[in-house]
Amino acid sequence: MILCLDAGNSRLKWGLLQDGGWAGQGALTWEAADRLAALVAGWPRPERVLLASVAGSGEEDRVVRALAGLPLERVHTTRAAAGVVNAYLQPEQLGVDRWCALIGARSLTRQPCLVVTAGTATTIDSLDDEGTFLGGLILPGLEMMHTALARGTARLPLAEGSHQDFPRQTVDAIHSGCLEAQLGAIERAFARLPGAALCLLSGGAAPLLAPCLGLPLRLVDNLVLEGLRQLVLAPNAP
Repeated sequence: MILCLDAGNSRLKWGLLQDGGWAGQGALTWEAADRLAALVAGWPRPERVLLASVAGSGEEDRVVRALAGLPLERVHTTRAAAGVVNAYLQPEQLGVDRWCALIGARSLTRQPCLVVTAGTATTIDSLDDEGTFLGGLILPGLEMMHTALARGTARLPLAEGSHQDFPRQTVDAIHSGCLEAQLGAIERAFARLPGAALCLLSGGAAPLLAPCLGLPLRLVDNLVLEGLRQLVLAPNAP
């Protein structure tokens, strides 16, 4: 059994691999991350533990303590792995979460692909049909955009609105403006891809974005974990 861990900004996601397939998956908020040790104690001892982390040092230390005595392997971004080539000017600077998501995406489609993770931040990464990562965008996530407006202005509220084509109240104007900014960035990036492309969309804000996107897309959970699975199954695949 192999334990795969995706330590993100907001949550710790886990997946148990057995015979190449998922025996279970789940997620913990960082407030509840101390439960990881109890979860691990209830499983057969993993022969390997793969950790892809973009979390802060404090959160990462909690994971390491929970896994004390287990064979922990930190995953790092490389020039190429599992059928994906990293064209970043300095490949090691690409976030390991984005790298694993690209690898996961490549296992799901051979089309040119836009890999979008809409979480604390929104990342928008372009992958061609040969598996080359062309580059990508990072922007504040939907919730972060809302919060920035409320904190940076005197009279704009932090309140829930709805998406409207022509908002006529402030809460709707804020929500619609933030949502349209996300949608516009995604649609512009998608338009740059050649041929019959596909958008793979994941993250907590994905259900809000998906109905408003007028492009071929597929909602996918846990792309980072899927990338870790591919690194286990075919790390040197062409």
